[in-house]
Amino acid sequence: MGKYFGTDGFRGEANVGLTAEHAYQIGRFLGWYYSEKRRADGSKKKARVLIGKDTRRSSYMFEYSLVGGIVASGADAYIMHVTTTPSVAYITRVDEFDCGIMISASHNPYYDNGIKLINSRGEKMDEETIEKIEAYLDGTEEAPLAHRDEIGCTVDYVAGRNRYIGYLISLGVYSFRDKTVALDCANGAAWSIARAVFDALGAKTLVINAEPNGLNINENAGSTHIEGLQKFVVENHCDVGFAYDGDADRCLAVDEKGNVITGDHILYIYGKFMHERGKLLTNTVVTTIMSNFGLYKAFDELGIGYAKTKVGDKYVYEYMTEHGCRLGGEQSGHIIFTKYASTGDGILTSLKLMEVLCAREKPMSALSEGFTMYPQVLENVKVRDKAAAQADEAVQAAVKRVADALGDTGRILVRESGTEPVIRVMVEAESEAVCHRYVEEVVGVIRAQGHAV
Repeated sequence: MGKYFGTDGFRGEANVGLTAEHAYQIGRFLGWYYSEKRRADGSKKKARVLIGKDTRRSSYMFEYSLVGGIVASGADAYIMHVTTTPSVAYITRVDEFDCGIMISASHNPYYDNGIKLINSRGEKMDEETIEKIEAYLDGTEEAPLAHRDEIGCTVDYVAGRNRYIGYLISLGVYSFRDKTVALDCANGAAWSIARAVFDALGAKTLVINAEPNGLNINENAGSTHIEGLQKFVVENHCDVGFAYDGDADRCLAVDEKGNVITGDHILYIYGKFMHERGKLLTNTVVTTIMSNFGLYKAFDELGIGYAKTKVGDKYVYEYMTEHGCRLGGEQSGHIIFTKYASTGDGILTSLKLMEVLCAREKPMSALSEGFTMYPQVLENVKVRDKAAAQADEAVQAAVKRVADALGDTGRILVRESGTEPVIRVMVEAESEAVCHRYVEEVVGVIRAQGHAV
């Protein structure tokens, strides 16, 4: 991770950690950088940068600042307005933009915001380009202003959002006309897209949290506050409910009984569906190290292989592309289908779950049978030095004792936080009592060795 950009872009509280000046400078660099690349390739056409945003009030400020920087450096800025992160990735790739920008802080509260950068292939921007942008932000790179007819222009590109909606509709292989579907749009980017897709495919679509006002994105809504959707699905006798986050790159579901279908459930349901039809290339589902132990036990029973990456959909996607895998994701609901998208896509994920629901002609609750979530206990320990605490021989010995005691009935995971001075101790086992006992054992050693603050 760089000075400004983390694994999911440049993020911070609006006008505190992330300012309009930052956005303008990022636009200035991107406009100049891609204009120079075009000139080096002998092209006389202007560089084109695509921009989308979520529903936060500050997203407008960052949008205008980015546009100002882009056109001042000689590139054209195409604006999709309020739309989802995966739609920006899709249109950047299929309409051959030089790069894409999504203004969003995903599932964070409204006062935070972020700038996500997407390359011409619809993937997260490469580290080399990010390093150059950061050097420019720190004043060690220069980007001259464009003059006269070299100054860029702004293009309204709402047509791109409509093309994306059409693409999603084209992926629906079944009619949903006998299904009642609830959608929780988190008062975010999905509010103007998800219903259009489900209505077009024939569902009786019931929508909640689709009245954004700039201040209510993710507020007691969406995939991080799914209890409202659970209640709504049961009360309205829905077949299934889907909850998105602020920029709709993740999706969680609720079955007809009100039970939560996590990202791990989704990987199990669709991985099994692909495996049964011989569609699971490399016979591998890609997960992160935080996926539930029960998922791996279920895959073992089915004869499905799995890989484990570091936490972050970026690492999941990298593994998938390197090894030719078709399905991967995180427990949080970032699910990637590489045949159809280059990033996690919440609405696409809900369509793929609907595909299994329709094909199997079973209730959603029956589709996850065979997968039992193991109880999980996680404790965060604030420490003086993460690396020293992790490397401590007494701590390592305690972790090994727990791992040996659990054997194949559970697991322990001790890792450093990527953003905080914290060691995370997580145990999964067949009972919550066992989880608590072993977590307390390891945390006790961390404290006894003097690492805790």
